[in-house]
Amino acid sequence: MTTYKGIQGFTIQNLSADPSNFEEGQVWYNSTSNVWKVGELTTAGSWATGGTMNTARRLLGSATSGTQTAALAFGGGWPTPVIQNVTEEYNGSSWANSNNLNTGRTFTAGAGTQTAGLAFGGISGPSPVNPETTATEKYDGTSWTNNPTGLNVGRHSLTGCGTQTAALAAVGNPGALNIAEEFNGSTWTAAPTLSIGRNYSTSAGIQTSALVIGGESATATTNATEEYDGSTWTAGGNLNTTRFSLASAGIQTAALAFAGNTPPPAYSAATELYDGTSWTNSPASLSTARDSLGGAGTQSAGIAFGGNTAPGQTGATEQFTGAGAAVTKTITVS
Repeated sequence: MTTYKGIQGFTIQNLSADPSNFEEGQVWYNSTSNVWKVGELTTAGSWATGGTMNTARRLLGSATSGTQTAALAFGGGWPTPVIQNVTEEYNGSSWANSNNLNTGRTFTAGAGTQTAGLAFGGISGPSPVNPETTATEKYDGTSWTNNPTGLNVGRHSLTGCGTQTAALAAVGNPGALNIAEEFNGSTWTAAPTLSIGRNYSTSAGIQTSALVIGGESATATTNATEEYDGSTWTAGGNLNTTRFSLASAGIQTAALAFAGNTPPPAYSAATELYDGTSWTNSPASLSTARDSLGGAGTQSAGIAFGGNTAPGQTGATEQFTGAGAAVTKTITVS
């Protein structure tokens, strides 16, 4: 009788957990879940359901340099007066509550990582009593600390990227602003302006190599991408799906854009990949079409969480595995 060892030259392993590194075509038995599995490489990328947030919300902030297994979400919520100061940490499978922001805010932005996060801007209360805030806070993995100085221009519906000590804040409301500011760990400084004023955009990358993607200009929803090198903004490739209130992950030369709202409007589940020049549609769509969500991670390992859907605010989390990444697949043995 032909055996697996006779064909492959080795026996099938009996493992209590899936191996972290495996070769394409490798077969093993997972004794914990009592199933046979095979390792393979994805060809198109895919979204998978993750753990649900403890507090469903839209218009939240995220540590944009976080990862799929170490993400940070904070603030959000609308309409007023239900503005959140809640913070949650994600470990790759579930969300856990952490210490609250000092200033609850919505329509906010963020940068950094789960252990060195940054929150800035947004709306901190019912307008016009408490309109756009300049407040900036730093997160150390446990608690938030107020930064002595805030943004030079208070605004909401802005976008951010970078790290806690080298962040970039761009565009926003009121109006469709084209301003940008750079943070050095203690103070914000005005940076060169973008070519297109906009709000409800998303961004990716670091302070000296960033993208601002999509959003709403003064006249219409835009598909424009602008690239920043630390001193100058230049036009990048246009999104294939024009949208605002979308999210993103990755870096300037390998970015991921997903979800959002498309005219007339409608919630989007579309995913696109950027190579530093142009956007390509991914056949992988989010299970939950939404806008006003958070995002983090890389082009090959992104994460989407929270947002707004047709029924209302959601806490749904989805994780993206890019093309060429290793995934496991359950197989049936008869």
